Amino acid sequence: MSQDAARIRSEFDRIARLSGEHAHANRYEERLLAHVPRPCGQALDLGCGAGTLTVALAEAADHVLGVDLSPEMVRLARQRCADCTNVEFVVGDFLTLPLSPASFHCITAVAVLHHVPLAAALERVKVLLRPGGVLLVLDLFRDTGIGDRLRSVVAFLVDRATQPRRPHSRELHVAWEEHGAGDTYPTVPEARALYGRMLPGCTFQRHLLWRYSVVWTKPV
Repeated sequence: MSQDAARIRSEFDRIARLSGEHAHANRYEERLLAHVPRPCGQALDLGCGAGTLTVALAEAADHVLGVDLSPEMVRLARQRCADCTNVEFVVGDFLTLPLSPASFHCITAVAVLHHVPLAAALERVKVLLRPGGVLLVLDLFRDTGIGDRLRSVVAFLVDRATQPRRPHSRELHVAWEEHGAGDTYPTVPEARALYGRMLPGCTFQRHLLWRYSVVWTKPV
């Protein structure tokens, strides 16, 4: 395991232990679920974390495989999905796990691809998707220029006004801050260009709250 992967695993193990079963779904996850193909046989949830998206995928797919580097996150995900008979989890790095090519009808990646070399991750996803399969990505970008900074001010105000303030410990807040200090994000133009080059025909959408989403169907 690389030093970066070991760091990420350690940080999310810490976050999982501090957050416990109180992990919440991302506000944009519901939008992603609207693009899950119907019917959907095999689904792969990359960086499944505490399983908030995995449990929703289980309602749409025949079988869901959740993969995450963090054993503690997978422990939480297993608890969350305890009643789902069509879900299994694996602790590991999806870039190197022995997964069968062209075996998934849907692959989701929420706030995970900025942790890995993006081009290599997309190449791996293209191999794992079946022809006609759908990739659903939600990730973060970094601001650049005055226009982005003005949007961030609006985003901050919207977030404060619409997102319930969930109480959490000082230790959890510090854990997220320390993790975030090691993260790097692409700008919107950088992300749009890379996805457009590697996933021709994909739909790239910028969202207000520092997120972008990508929907791509693998050609048949």
